[in-house]
Amino acid sequence: MKKETHKTRLMSYLTTYGRITQRESTEDLGNTRLSATIFSLREDGHPIKSKSIEVPTRFGRNTIVTEYSLSKVI
Repeated sequence: MKKETHKTRLMSYLTTYGRITQRESTEDLGNTRLSATIFSLREDGHPIKSKSIEVPTRFGRNTIVTEYSLSKVI
């Protein structure tokens, strides 16, 4: 059995849920360095796209975060 890593957990999460943000990565996967893991996966050839989305804050304002998802390969 192969050892689980940040990369394998993240790929499984993206396959299951389709998208992830830093907050979800920290809460669901325990990965506080999502962008580093994404960088590594992209270097390995995985087609991961990113886009900026607006989300509400606990202070009643909005902020911009990055959302990552798997690109569909044609």
